[in-house]
Amino acid sequence: MSIFAQIKFNADGLVPAIAQERKSGEVLMMAWMNREAVNQTIATGYAHYYSRSRQSQWKKGERSGHVQKICNIQLDCDGDTLLLTIEQTGAACHTNNRTCFYRHYEDEAWVNNKDAL
Repeated sequence: MSIFAQIKFNADGLVPAIAQERKSGEVLMMAWMNREAVNQTIATGYAHYYSRSRQSQWKKGERSGHVQKICNIQLDCDGDTLLLTIEQTGAACHTNNRTCFYRHYEDEAWVNNKDAL
């Protein structure tokens, strides 16, 4: 059975992919993958995603050098979300923060986490 037969891509042909740091278990980012991105990720051992705004493939870190080396790829129970266990080089977020989840909700506002920068 093809790996793609078990992945439930949405109507746009995309599936969410969560990148989690292997050593710490910290969730670093979420991005979208299409079939080509999944194929490229498996073939190269580095995370590739699909940019909805640019309508194109991209390799994480292709410009910044902040690549994500794949350690493991998991599919959730519903088949509609991928979990990438990775080794992150540099910052994961395009804002140059270590993680994209650098804000938390506090007193009716979004506040930057001190340890995520």
